[in-house]
Amino acid sequence: MGGLLAGCEKPESAQSPTAPASISPPREIYSVTGNVVEVNAPEQYVEIKHVKIPGYMAAMTMPFDVKDTNELNGLNAGDKVVFQLIVLTNDAWIENIRVTEKAIHGIPTKGPFRLVRGVEPLEVGEPLPEYHFTNQLGEAVSTTQFKGKALVLVFVFTRCPVPTFCPLTVGNLADTQRRLKAMANGPTNWHILAVSIDPEHDTPAVLREYAARFNYDPKSWSFLTGELIEVTALAEQFGMTFWHENGEQLPSHNLRTVVVDANGKVQSIVMGNKWTVEDLIKGVVKACTARPD
Repeated sequence: MGGLLAGCEKPESAQSPTAPASISPPREIYSVTGNVVEVNAPEQYVEIKHVKIPGYMAAMTMPFDVKDTNELNGLNAGDKVVFQLIVLTNDAWIENIRVTEKAIHGIPTKGPFRLVRGVEPLEVGEPLPEYHFTNQLGEAVSTTQFKGKALVLVFVFTRCPVPTFCPLTVGNLADTQRRLKAMANGPTNWHILAVSIDPEHDTPAVLREYAARFNYDPKSWSFLTGELIEVTALAEQFGMTFWHENGEQLPSHNLRTVVVDANGKVQSIVMGNKWTVEDLIKGVVKACTARPD
């Protein structure tokens, strides 16, 4: 997204000298303060506007997973809370949530306005509009230049520190790319577009270095940056929103993964980060074989 763990050990004489030591994954624990924005017990998360976490990430608003939904009992929007953020290499969640001040005047508002373009929500079956960006190689890219190819479209940013958000999404896309390319008699008419929601920081050079960490193939995967107004418009057409709270350096955001078929029409819009690589691959294969209108 510290604390100490203590346990009882057997006396030396009772331990087997040949028993292998168990290895726990690397774990970091942070104590955090924030205000509850939304509680969603069915989806096992709570959205919190939290303060800066020294040594980990700037202040921002984001949903945190919980392992035990009992942690959410009695929580309401606007409550001030303290909690522990547990961070593993590929996972993160919060626990030991404690209310320090009950809500009186409601939830904090989202940050300052920015110039946006009026757009309508896109529905499944509608064509993907034309937007213009720049890829990690400094080349101009249009969303309409991929005719005949299925597209996977996501919104990420390179400074995202939470393993279950952008790093998870990009890691799953890397696995998707690898498995699609290795598929016997699999489709080849597909392309992945990862659009940065932090375009001021995510220049082509930054995106190129970030993409290299995931062994991307530029022939089938583009990391895009561009004008903020363009990024905002495209994102909002899929219900994906991002913003900066007052004083925050990093954007707060929700998540969307979109599949566009080979005819350029939206096939699916997936909310959140619970999708699997297997499901995405099935969606891409289906999108690749879409019949012309």
